[in-house]
Amino acid sequence: MKLSKNTILITGGSTGIGLAFAERFLKAGNQVIICGRRETALQEAKEKFPGLITRVSDLGIESERAALFDWVTANYPEVNVLVNNAGIQQRFNILKADAKDNWSYFNNEITTNMEVPVHLSMLFAPFFAAKEEAAIINVTSGLAFTPMVIAPIYSATKAALHSFTMSLRHQLSGTSVEVIEVAPPAVNTDLGGAGLHTHGEPLDAFADGIFKGLEEGEKEIGYGTSVNRLRMSRDEVDEHVENMYKAMKDSIE
Repeated sequence: MKLSKNTILITGGSTGIGLAFAERFLKAGNQVIICGRRETALQEAKEKFPGLITRVSDLGIESERAALFDWVTANYPEVNVLVNNAGIQQRFNILKADAKDNWSYFNNEITTNMEVPVHLSMLFAPFFAAKEEAAIINVTSGLAFTPMVIAPIYSATKAALHSFTMSLRHQLSGTSVEVIEVAPPAVNTDLGGAGLHTHGEPLDAFADGIFKGLEEGEKEIGYGTSVNRLRMSRDEVDEHVENMYKAMKDSIE
């Protein structure tokens, strides 16, 4: 995809990976719109990068997704890139989870990580197909390929989004819309809670690496430890998942 002179919508763009992407798109000469649920976080992002356009949206609500699409296309009809970045990660022991009285807590992860990007992609794809150049970037995870057992819903939703992204890419192959998947490794952000990813890749180095992949025209972009996961054999996946679980299982006991 071209990296300048776009109008880009980034979900979950007020912090972490989303904000790092927003910063780089701004510096490359793009108009950037970020959305999120927390107005204070959006305000802080705009104070840091005054060129950002912000919109408060609770994308877990279907009507809010439709409203976001209507607002963006009405006020910024030149929009031609969607970055589905918003996501949450919950770590838990299934035997100790209260799925009877607390299902909404777990279902929120399914909605945010899978329903939201699928719905937004389907809303924007026909609009983008009329553009000369456009792109949909779905942020999945290295865990879409090698699940982290202690984050079972997160891993499953990212695997589902990976599958959807492949289908979307083929369906849109005859249009002007590029479909790109970004599969991060663990990155030092507050995903899942503060301090859980301090061992991960430095955020700025990760974002720079992903932008290099975009510049080179890659359609499926990993970084660091996620690169090899994208092409592991089934036997390698099984071994990797087992070893990762053994190393982390005490954290949910």
